Amino acid sequence: MAITEDRLRQTFSEGGAQEIYQDVKASGDFLGFARQYAFSEDYLVARSALWGLTKASKEDLSQLQVIQNELIDQAMKTKNSSVRRLSLNIVERLDMSEDDLRTDFLDFCFEHMIDVEEFPGIQSVCMKLAFRMCKFYPELMDELKRTLEAMEIEYYKPAVKCARSRILSGKLK
Repeated sequence: MAITEDRLRQTFSEGGAQEIYQDVKASGDFLGFARQYAFSEDYLVARSALWGLTKASKEDLSQLQVIQNELIDQAMKTKNSSVRRLSLNIVERLDMSEDDLRTDFLDFCFEHMIDVEEFPGIQSVCMKLAFRMCKFYPELMDELKRTLEAMEIEYYKPAVKCARSRILSGKLK
């Protein structure tokens, strides 16, 4: 089935997201699909496009490496929490090198990982992304660990507690 904005506006199920992924995979154009739909002003279109992309294999997602900064910008600027979470989940699955460190994004991740008003899925992925950026710099890793240790953990949901524990115990690589 052709992928259209109307179809994306009406995708509200896991099965629908899987179908979108399968159709994009069949087309072989993950980058074109992402550029056309993932950054739509219509949050329903963007959300469904991103949701479909989260179903992709690491190999398929690697095609989006060239738009990593656009995905980061979207996550930091959107007012829609679903678009933010899905954008961050895709960024988290892309490669990240020492040269990719963006201090604005690191600050964003620090802010959102400790914000008790933020959704746990966003907090957790921000924590993982902060870890991935900090691991290249011992002084930043020390700051991350101090921040995590200072969290009043009883105010956080299990997903956040788990990510924090994995980082502090050295189990997150």
